[in-house]
Amino acid sequence: MMRWRSLLAACALAAGLAGCAGLPAPSGAVRLDETPRIAVISAFQPEIVLLSSKLLDARKYSVNGNEFTTGTLAGKPVVLFLSGISMTNATMNTQLALDRFKVSHIVFSGIAGGVNPNLHVGDVTVPAQWGQYLEVLMARETAPGRYTAPPFIKDATLPAFGMMHPRPVEVRSAANPQITRKFWFEADPKMLDLARSIRNVDLANCSAGKCLPRKPQLVIGGNGVSGQAFMDNKTFREYTFKTFQANVLDMETAAVGMVAYSNGVPYIAFRSLSDLAGGGDGENEMGTFMGIAADNSAKVLLAFLSAWK
Repeated sequence: MMRWRSLLAACALAAGLAGCAGLPAPSGAVRLDETPRIAVISAFQPEIVLLSSKLLDARKYSVNGNEFTTGTLAGKPVVLFLSGISMTNATMNTQLALDRFKVSHIVFSGIAGGVNPNLHVGDVTVPAQWGQYLEVLMARETAPGRYTAPPFIKDATLPAFGMMHPRPVEVRSAANPQITRKFWFEADPKMLDLARSIRNVDLANCSAGKCLPRKPQLVIGGNGVSGQAFMDNKTFREYTFKTFQANVLDMETAAVGMVAYSNGVPYIAFRSLSDLAGGGDGENEMGTFMGIAADNSAKVLLAFLSAWK
């Protein structure tokens, strides 16, 4: 019995070391495909429709109930999949793809809520960095309307929204194994430069009889933020713009950026505004303009892949 336990322990240790080396992942998981590929990610089904229709030589894999499809997109080898909605799903499934496929780069395409008042529904943004704006301290009320951080919390330095004090996240990576606190996860500079070279993408302003009042634009650079909540509140939108100078917000990209940072994989995200996160007149616009926004983001991503050398 002792010999059998020792053998199991040795096997577990070997599997763990192999996973660290990018070979078979821990718990016996093996890489499903050895072709170097770009991971192309969207959060949920409407965002991936156009991309799926352009994929050639598709081959499907299922891991933990999640579907991953390899193939060629705009002439480039890719693995296409849904992260799922939310920070936790995005973290889990991005790491799952990195464990099971030979991913060289990560690109994300999807919709987002607009934060910058100078941007409009349908515009496509490619932020230079992403932060987790809902990683917060819920501070104690020490006087009516006054909220104070505990003395041992030193990193809640950004302006608060009532009791909510934003904080950086703790992270480590192969390149920097010591725990550090980090708020912004930067898009890869070379990928960002390539995005800046994109020209003449025909961004739609009409779909299924629904039209926007202006032609959408492509905006490269600036900040994006991600968090666990669907945000549809004018006051919090204004706070988010003032505090983080964010162009857009969503529920996944900063989590993907954190996974990319931890694994040393370059990433970039394309997000098109489906709504104004509470800043528009009347009810939320997402249900009306989601299709236009999803396709506009996918069009820019396809142009990016076409320009990829």
